[in-house]
Amino acid sequence: MRLLHTMLRVGDLEASLAFYTEVMGMQLLRRNDFPDGRFTLAFVGYGGEADNTVLELTHNWDTASYDLGGGYGHIAIEVDDVYAACDKIRAAGGKVVREPGPMMHGSTILAFVEDPDGYRVELLGAK
Repeated sequence: MRLLHTMLRVGDLEASLAFYTEVMGMQLLRRNDFPDGRFTLAFVGYGGEADNTVLELTHNWDTASYDLGGGYGHIAIEVDDVYAACDKIRAAGGKVVREPGPMMHGSTILAFVEDPDGYRVELLGAK
């Protein structure tokens, strides 16, 4: 068994694709429209689906936004340098919502950024 993907429902697919590809550096792996169901699925990631866990962005054409709920936490991405990653994300128009620094009660360096729908993405320094 292996983890295939995490699905996020997004209100503006183009804004989400721009965030995950241009700001976060992922690749658009595939995109499929389902006109009869009025939705689009777009898969993004840092490598092909055969070898990597990816994100499935689901856009329901008639829904502009979602209540994120209280159970969602975040997506975590490992980066070589959290400080440099935040600088690059800011320069690309991304929103850093927790500046880089040590985690509370620990020494791991982390930061959080927010995608266009308000989903949190944690950046963790490579171990």
